[in-house]
Amino acid sequence: MRIFSGIRPTGEIHIGNYLGAIKNWIALQEKNECVFSIVDLHAMTTPYLPQELQKNIMEVTKVYLAAGLNPEKCIFFVQSQIKEHTELSWLLSTVTPIGDLQRMTQFKEKSVKHKRDVNAGLLNYPILMAADILLYGTDLVPVGKDQKQHVELAREIARRFNKKFGKTFKEPEVLLPKTGAKIMSLQNPEKKMSKTDNPQGCIELLDKPDAIRKKIMTAVTDPGKEIKYDVSQKPGISNLLTIYSLFSGISTTDIEKEFEGKGYQTFKEKLSQLLIEKLEPFRRKKKELELRQTLLEKILEEGRKRAQIIAQETMKKVRKKMGLLK
Repeated sequence: MRIFSGIRPTGEIHIGNYLGAIKNWIALQEKNECVFSIVDLHAMTTPYLPQELQKNIMEVTKVYLAAGLNPEKCIFFVQSQIKEHTELSWLLSTVTPIGDLQRMTQFKEKSVKHKRDVNAGLLNYPILMAADILLYGTDLVPVGKDQKQHVELAREIARRFNKKFGKTFKEPEVLLPKTGAKIMSLQNPEKKMSKTDNPQGCIELLDKPDAIRKKIMTAVTDPGKEIKYDVSQKPGISNLLTIYSLFSGISTTDIEKEFEGKGYQTFKEKLSQLLIEKLEPFRRKKKELELRQTLLEKILEEGRKRAQIIAQETMKKVRKKMGLLK
């Protein structure tokens, strides 16, 4: 199976990114043909600092490699270095009704959040995402729940294109993680974990032990002291149980039994220690990669070359189907 997934280079990676995306990437690369991209063009649809973008791209590269991404088992590259992404995005825009784009939940949410910067790129974001996916003949797209709608639109765009110009693209399927698809903020368990919304509600993959402990111990919980997984009635403790389960490999049911009658503080102390231990290897590996800039550049260049071969073959077919000159 060919897998495609991408992540925006928007600063530090938090455990929500890891559990919802990176952890799945690491597992998928073992038995599938994986294409993973740092989607820097998507990062330009919301306010950003140009001088920070290149730095963030390299930071994301180091974090993903530190987390276990293996460039010998997957294709790993930077989106903007493959011009076929933007070319295909434009061509796909000619078969995409504007109404479909205006109905996208993320467009509506970000239009409210960035009222002074509702640009055409933000509206067309799903078309570029569809191009990212379809360019590589993707079978499965591992995403969080918030991106499922975009993959469904990519399927619809593929269907429209195939109907109009002849069979060209596969219709990719969504691959959601069984649990942990959406890790919530430690300070507001009704909202997705995000550093920009609340730094204290977000544990970064490279946070130091003291920071991890402080954030967990001050995490919002719920009335009562029972350690029980119930998202509707106890969203705070349910979020912490999900994090504990995914990092420990223990089911939430077994965790409930372990902490029966012990209260929130004891549970939080144990969760803090678990996260400190599990995240330490990432910090250590990231520190080693800081000194190997040449290696990082080589990995991205090799990934670019491999990705471009596939992208160019796809675009030859697309141009021919659409009646463009060679």
